[in-house]
Amino acid sequence: MEAPHRAQRTRPIGPHVQHNVVGNIPLFEALEDQDKAELRALMTETTVRRGETLFTEGDPGDRLYIIVEGKMKLGHTAPDGRENLLAVLGPGELLGELTLFDPGPRSGTATAVGLTELLSLEHDALMGFIERRPALAKHMLRELARRLKRTNEALADLVFSDVPGRVAKALLDLAERFGKQTDQGVHVPHDLTQEELAQLVGASRETVNKSLAEFVHRGWIRLEGRAVLLLDVERLKRRAR
Repeated sequence: MEAPHRAQRTRPIGPHVQHNVVGNIPLFEALEDQDKAELRALMTETTVRRGETLFTEGDPGDRLYIIVEGKMKLGHTAPDGRENLLAVLGPGELLGELTLFDPGPRSGTATAVGLTELLSLEHDALMGFIERRPALAKHMLRELARRLKRTNEALADLVFSDVPGRVAKALLDLAERFGKQTDQGVHVPHDLTQEELAQLVGASRETVNKSLAEFVHRGWIRLEGRAVLLLDVERLKRRAR
C-alpha cells in the first residue's frame, strides 16, 4: 500500500480563524471567556488537503486536534492489510484525545477527506491548563464516554445488523452531522468514495453498492457523486433498526 502523503502546514492562529471557534466546541463551551481566550492562545492552526494524513497509526500521541472546517477520517489497518474506517469526523469534533489520558502511540490513522482546517494543542500545554481548571477534565471524560458509546454501538451493528441496515444507519448518521435540509430532501455531502463508505459500514464495496442501488430503486435516496440526497428519511430509519 502506498504511504499516505503528509504535506501538512502548521502555523500560529491568525485573525482569519473565527474568534469564537473555541467557544463553539462543546468540550470547551462551559469555560469563561477569559479561559477560552487563554486556551485559544495555546493553539496553532494546521491545514491538510484531501488524502494528506494528520497522524499515522503508531505515531507518538503528543497533541490534541480540533476540527474547525472540513472532515477527517479515522482508520485502522489490520495485520493482513485490510483497512477499516472507524469514523468520519467534522467541525467541532476531536482527534487524538485518547492519548491525553493514556499516552502512547496513535491507535489509528487520521486522513483528510477534503480540505480541512484544524486547531492543535500540545499534550503538556493542555494538561497544564487542565491542572489549573480541573472542571475541564470532567467535560473531557464526558466527551470520551460519548465516543466510547458510539464505538460500542458500531460494534453491536456489526454483530446484529445486516449490511443494508448498517448502510441506512451510516447514511442517517452522516446526515445528522453533515446534512442540510432542502426542498427535495436532506442533502449530505459526505465526500467519501464508494470504497471509503464500504469501509465505514464494515462490508465489501460490492455489497454496499447493492444496498445503495436497492435504496435508489425504492426511491429512498438519490446518489450524487460524493454526496447523497435522502428522499425518505423515515423509511431509512425503519430499515436501520
